Amino acid sequence: MTLLCVAFIVAYFDRQNLSFALTVPDFKAFFKITEVERGWLNSAFFWSYTLLQVPAGWLIDRYGVKRPFAACFLIWSAVSGLTAWTTSTTQLFLLRLFLGAGEAVNTPAGIRWIRLNFPSGKHGFVMGLYQASAKIGPALGAPLSAWLLHAYGWQVMFMVLGFGALVWLLPWLLLVKDNDRELEKKVIVKTETGKLSFKQLISNRVTWGIIIGSFCYQYFNYFCLLDLPSYFAERWKLKLSDNGLYTGFSYLGFAIVAIVSGYAADYFIRKGHDLVKVRKLFICGGLLIASTELLGAYVDSQSLALAIAVFSLSGLGLATGNYWALTPAMLPGAPAGRLAAIQNTAANLPGVVVPLLTAYLRRTTGGWEAPLIAVFVFLLVGIASYVFLVRKEYAPK
Repeated sequence: MTLLCVAFIVAYFDRQNLSFALTVPDFKAFFKITEVERGWLNSAFFWSYTLLQVPAGWLIDRYGVKRPFAACFLIWSAVSGLTAWTTSTTQLFLLRLFLGAGEAVNTPAGIRWIRLNFPSGKHGFVMGLYQASAKIGPALGAPLSAWLLHAYGWQVMFMVLGFGALVWLLPWLLLVKDNDRELEKKVIVKTETGKLSFKQLISNRVTWGIIIGSFCYQYFNYFCLLDLPSYFAERWKLKLSDNGLYTGFSYLGFAIVAIVSGYAADYFIRKGHDLVKVRKLFICGGLLIASTELLGAYVDSQSLALAIAVFSLSGLGLATGNYWALTPAMLPGAPAGRLAAIQNTAANLPGVVVPLLTAYLRRTTGGWEAPLIAVFVFLLVGIASYVFLVRKEYAPK
C-alpha cells in the first residue's frame, strides 16, 4: 500500500511539473508558447491517459498488478526525464502523450489491489489514503517544482523528477506478490456476487451517475492542478516561490481531509448507518464546499482569495475516498480493474476539457471569473448526479 501511494505521488509530480514550467517567462519564450498552445500542452497528457483507461483496466484484470505496473512506471518516469531535451512545442506535446499512456495503468492497478486485499468495510479509509497520496503529490510537488525551477532551471527539474523516481522500481519488484488470481477467487466466493458484463455495467443508471459525478468532481480538481498556478500568478500576482507554497498547502489540506473523512464514513457505517447514504452525504458535502471557490473571483483581498482557494480545495477531500469506495459497493459484480478504469476515464476527461475551456474563456472574457463560474456549474451537476442517479433501487440486481 505504501508503494502504491508513493507511485501515485510520483505520478502527480510528473503531471504537474509542466504547469509550473509554463509560469516561467524563460520557458515560454524558449518554446514561443501562446495562450492557446498552453491549453493544448496542459491537455496533452489527458488525451492518451483517458483514452487508455479501459485498455489499462483490461490489462490489469488479465495479467495482474505487479508486472504491468512496473513496466508502465518505467515508461512514464523515463519520458518525464527526457522532457529536459525537448526543443519544440511538438516534442513537448508528444512526450506528454507518452507520459499519459504510461500513467494510464496507475489508478486501475491501485483500485484493483485495494479491492482484492481489503474488506469493503475499510474501503473508505484505504481509498481515502490512496487518493490522498494523489493530493500529497501536488502538495509536495508544487514547492519542489518551484524550487528546482528557480534554483536550477526547467531542464534539471524534469530530469530530477523523472529519472530520480526510478529507484521506486527496486522495492516494488522485490517485495510485491504476484497473486491476483488467488485473491480474486477468494473475493468472488466471499461476496457471493455474479459477474456483470461490460454491457450490463455501461447501460446502468448508477454507472452513468458515477461517470457524471466523477467528471464533475475532477473538473474542479484539475482546474486547481493545471490552472491554479497561473490563476495565482496572473490574478493575484504571486511570485513563483509563494505560488508553489500556496498550491502545495491547498493540496495538503485536501489530502488530510480525504484521509479523515474516509475513516469517519467507515466509522458511521460500522455503527449501523446506511452505507450508500453515508458515502453520498460525504460526497455531496465535499462538492458543495468546493463550490465556494467561485467567491474568490469576486473579492478584492489577495489573502481572502487565497484562503477561499485553500478552504474549497480542502473541502473537496470529503468526497475523495467516499466516491471511490461507493462505486464497488454499488456495483460489486463488476471486474475490479475495468470498473476502476471506467470511473477513472470519466474522472480524467476534465484533464482534456479544463485547459482548453479555461483558455477559451480567458481569451474570450479576459478574466478568471468565467472559468470559476464553469467550475461552480460542474460541481452542482455533480451533486445532482449523485442525488438522482446513484440510488440503490437503480443498481443491478
